Amino acid sequence: MIELTTHFADTVPMPGEIETIVFALDRSRAQFAWKAGGLDAEALARRPLPSRITLGGLVKHLALVEELFTIDLTGEAPGSPLAEADHEDPDWAWRTAAEHTPDELYAMWRDAAAKSRAALLRVTADGGLDQPAKYWRNNDGETINLRRRMTDLHDEYARHVGHADLLREAVDGLVGEDPPR
Repeated sequence: MIELTTHFADTVPMPGEIETIVFALDRSRAQFAWKAGGLDAEALARRPLPSRITLGGLVKHLALVEELFTIDLTGEAPGSPLAEADHEDPDWAWRTAAEHTPDELYAMWRDAAAKSRAALLRVTADGGLDQPAKYWRNNDGETINLRRRMTDLHDEYARHVGHADLLREAVDGLVGEDPPR
C-alpha cells in the first residue's frame, strides 16, 4: 500500500509571506494524508453520514483541486485526474472514486499535490504573489492574484480536512489535529 507522507517542516522563525502560505498548505496536506491514508477500499468508500462524501471521494476531489491549482499557476494543459474528468458531472470525483484502488487514489492525490507544490514554488520565485492567476476569477469575473488563489486552496483543504476528520473517526476512531511527529 502507498504510504502518504504526514511530515511537514516547521517554518523558519520569521517566515516571509510565501513561506507562511507554503507551510500552511503543507500542514493541511499532512493532516489530510494522516486522516485519509492507510485505508482499504471498503473504508475509503464507507458513508457513515447521510452524504455523498467518502474518504476516497475526498482523495480524488482534492487531487482534482490540486490539478486545477497547478493549471491556474502555470497555464499548462491538465493532467490526471482532470484530463479524464466528466466536466458535465459536478459529482464526477465523488461518484467515480470507488472505481479506483486505494493505491491508485493515493498516488493520484500524492502526485497532484507534489506537482502543485513544485509549480507554486517555481512560479512565485519568478514573480511573487501579486501576479495574476492564469484562469481563476472572482465572483464578479475579475482576475485574482496568486495570493488570493493560494488562500482559496488552503480554504479548500481546511474544509475537507474537517470532513476527513469526522469520516476517519467514524471508520476507526482516529482523532487528533496534527499527525504524530
